[in-house]
Amino acid sequence: QLQLVESGGDLVQPGGSLELSCTGSGFSLVEYAIGWFRQAPGKGREGLSCIVVNGTITTYSAAIKGRFTIARDNAKNTVYLQMNSLKPDDSAVYYCAAVALPKASYCGLDHGWQMRYQYWGQGTQVTVSS
Repeated sequence: QLQLVESGGDLVQPGGSLELSCTGSGFSLVEYAIGWFRQAPGKGREGLSCIVVNGTITTYSAAIKGRFTIARDNAKNTVYLQMNSLKPDDSAVYYCAAVALPKASYCGLDHGWQMRYQYWGQGTQVTVSS
């Protein structure tokens, strides 16, 4: 069964840091661009960051640029989202998703792009609170 598995969500104080992981189970991520998304209660899904297959191109939303960093280790079949300077507004369920783009030098986060992602994880909860 092909699936993505997120981990690393936790309760953290404002200003703290967390690293989320997204691992492919049953398939290799080496031909997939990976995106990170989040959804807070009562809000729509928000695109945060994405990374192309070789890791050389990344995209960030304005809400998290400069605080979050996406990276991938294809040897470990894992993509990471390092989150620093966390705020209460960052509290949400965080999801990773994969879209097959083996030769592309781009990836996207908007609603149209979200429809293209083929695999989604079950999500991991991040809560930022004192």
